[in-house]
Amino acid sequence: MGSISGLSLLAVSLFLLMSPGIQGGKILVFPVDGSHWVNMNLLIESLHTRGHEVTVVRTATSWYIKDNAPHYRTITVTLPEAISIEEQDFFVTFLVKMLAIQKEGASLIGFMSFYREMLGALSKIHQQASLLGVEIFENKTLMQSIRDTHFDMVLLDPGLPVGVLVAHELKLPTIFNVRWVTSGEGHFVVAPSPTSYVPTSGNAASDKMTFGQRVKNTFHYILNMCIDKFIVCPHYDKLVARYFGPDVTFYHLLQGADIWLMRVDFVFEFPRPTMPNIVYIGGFQCKPSKPLSSELEEFVQSSGEHGFILMSLGTLVKGLPIEITSEIAAAFAQIPQKVIWRHAGERPNNLGNNTLLVKWMPQNDLLGHSKIKAFVAHGGTNGVYESIYHGVPIIGIPLLFDQFENVLRLETRGAAKVVDATKLTSQNFLEAIQEVLHNPSYKSNMKRLSDLHRDKPAHPLETALFWIEFVMRHKGASHLRTESYKMPWYAYHSVDVICFLLAVLLLLTATIVGSIRFLCSRLCGRRKPKQE
Repeated sequence: MGSISGLSLLAVSLFLLMSPGIQGGKILVFPVDGSHWVNMNLLIESLHTRGHEVTVVRTATSWYIKDNAPHYRTITVTLPEAISIEEQDFFVTFLVKMLAIQKEGASLIGFMSFYREMLGALSKIHQQASLLGVEIFENKTLMQSIRDTHFDMVLLDPGLPVGVLVAHELKLPTIFNVRWVTSGEGHFVVAPSPTSYVPTSGNAASDKMTFGQRVKNTFHYILNMCIDKFIVCPHYDKLVARYFGPDVTFYHLLQGADIWLMRVDFVFEFPRPTMPNIVYIGGFQCKPSKPLSSELEEFVQSSGEHGFILMSLGTLVKGLPIEITSEIAAAFAQIPQKVIWRHAGERPNNLGNNTLLVKWMPQNDLLGHSKIKAFVAHGGTNGVYESIYHGVPIIGIPLLFDQFENVLRLETRGAAKVVDATKLTSQNFLEAIQEVLHNPSYKSNMKRLSDLHRDKPAHPLETALFWIEFVMRHKGASHLRTESYKMPWYAYHSVDVICFLLAVLLLLTATIVGSIRFLCSRLCGRRKPKQE
């Protein structure tokens, strides 16, 4: 009996040793700082736990990506100037400018001012980011060190896509941890995206659009393509031309990733065409809540039967202008619920005794608490998915970028109420809070989304880890990747085929018409002598 048990143990041990993914690989990571790093860091921690060796490329001015960490090594690159988004006050300054422009109204001048400000900042960010590629490629010692490490793959966030070029130089398979690329939402680069029912980045619309909305959506799509081609890509095209020559195209490198780990769930996203190498991991950061600290638990329990409301504007924006926060504070002071507000800016006026200001809070644990009633949020992706996971309805105050689209998706599904930050008053904000609190449909709709989101064969994080290890095991996933991006535009859209068929049709029509005319003329010629 003992020998049988011993043999069984040996067999199990051999099976585990031979199981795919059991042996650790070497992964080179190019992250994006700020809130994107929160997602990437979670993946890195999980990969480290599974025995993989992770090396993170960071700049010397990174404010979220630390130089020393127990679960990854770093390659720190010093740039001539810091990338703007790595400056802690960048998004606060940018937000203040955007709010001022939006208050001018939907005038042509306001529209032009908005895009001039945005495009200038966007071009500068990518120009600064492209210098990371220069510093890496020009440092021969660093490049040789990277080659000598013999990495198995590159994992990167293509929001700042310098890692794509490094992966191409090293001839390594590439995985994107992605929702955004240089031209907007990642699907538009890799999958068919009909503008008739797929909302374009920057256009807060549903998948059910009127004719006018479809015109606007198409305009936004063309605008995004122009911005990408003339504002963003030239910075990376220069790098590609400098280090790889004229036969390589940056946009093709971007499209050629083996796997796209898309931070999207169709519970939240509108249905749309997809591709075999897109893996959906929306909500992979979500997890069950943990007990609160004694101080927070005491404050929450003091809310009694009314419960509490949570407010946070995410990691990038530290605070709204004082005139807006004072209106919010005045509305909070009029409700019986307690409020926990993550706030790092100037203390607002009209703050009620029911409101607790904190500089940091365990957001996931608070969202999972039994006494929470609603979440006042800016609509960042992380907060949205945590709300869906825990079934907490949202009062949305979108401020920047995709936040307007995110809260619209929830509003369309009846799980959120949106308030315009530029028109926010204590009265309309109070009305929004009361509607979400007292109309049970918001809670029930979000609970339904939560049930759908959780009903999966595997947690999204496990799915992400499986595909990362899949690419390492098989040294890529080219069998899942379409080669359509290498086709010229006229071939991709079958313009040449349509022209050929039209030419054949015209030739056939001309032949038939000519034959009929010829036959008619011959018949008429034979009849004339008989009449004479």
